[in-house]
Amino acid sequence: MPSDEPTDAATPRRPRLTPPIADVRRAVRTVLPAEGRGNDAGAVSRPGAVGLETRSALLDPQTAPLVLVALSGGADSLALAAATAFEAPRAGWRAGAVIVDHGLQAGSADVAAHAARQGRELGLDPVVVRRVEVLGEGGPEASARAARYGALDAVADETGAALVLLGHTLDDQAETVLLGLARGSGTASLAGMPARSGRYARPLLALRRASTRQACLDAGLDPWDDPHNTDASYARVRVRERVLPVLEAELGPGIAEALARTADQLREDDAAFAEQIDEFIEEICEPAEAGIAVSVGALGANPAALRQRVIRHVVASEFGVSLTRAQTLEVARLVTDWHGQGPIDLPDGVRASRSGRHVFFSTAASTAVLPHEH
Repeated sequence: MPSDEPTDAATPRRPRLTPPIADVRRAVRTVLPAEGRGNDAGAVSRPGAVGLETRSALLDPQTAPLVLVALSGGADSLALAAATAFEAPRAGWRAGAVIVDHGLQAGSADVAAHAARQGRELGLDPVVVRRVEVLGEGGPEASARAARYGALDAVADETGAALVLLGHTLDDQAETVLLGLARGSGTASLAGMPARSGRYARPLLALRRASTRQACLDAGLDPWDDPHNTDASYARVRVRERVLPVLEAELGPGIAEALARTADQLREDDAAFAEQIDEFIEEICEPAEAGIAVSVGALGANPAALRQRVIRHVVASEFGVSLTRAQTLEVARLVTDWHGQGPIDLPDGVRASRSGRHVFFSTAASTAVLPHEH
């Protein structure tokens, strides 16, 4: 539920426009106009027509879409919140914020309350503070992320928000790509974070972290420095504080930008493959009892990259299971290196086997009836 704290009527800050502030505002502007300006907001979005407070007041909460900023109080999200508070009314949007208190360190409630006050001072409304429980499943970073997105989804549903903005920057993207490379996670990880995914948007992926901090300083905002961001027990912090600086020193400047460009290119490739698979999959699969059968001939006739993506796609879509590369290659050998081997046990009770001209995927406990082979 939204926070019970009263909304301040403080006048939003009007900082002197500097290049960093302009850059962040421009980034936010790109994700808002297409939807917001379709809500008959022209009268309130004409530059200079009325003041910001009047524009905000004239937005109809019943028709104007709501954008929420995931606000931690750090420099990235605070700069994003300030830019959104400025740009949203001009594009016909209402703007609010969600502050997620993970409860992982002493004083976290005070940090969350301070971030909420900053959001209200910027003119954001509603401002919702949500405390979550981080269970620790899958490691501290993964469990905190799951709890955070669960809270963001819940608040977006409760408030009817059309869009949630996240403060990830180009630096975050570079770190994500480097971590994916180290883990051998394939193109899904190397493609990094998408600029838009469902209700979530990341307007700052082309901006450096230094720009958001400078934007806060220029606007007279006081960002919070999360001590976890300097805790070397986290792999991402080690990449940020040790690995990237060494790469920059040894290979020259521009490493972070190059990693981000790589993510963009791989995401384009990944999208193209996904489109091919969607068109291809219906032609080569057929239902079977408790599972699905895939044509060996069709799999064998295509390049390894497409064959392995089809295998992963079938298992993920049919059973909700993600395969590692080793597991995928083992299944692929039922096509490329078939010599009568038995069924392959995959995670969560899924089993792959070959019979004649089909590779069959089923739950291990099922009594499989394979397609009729002529």
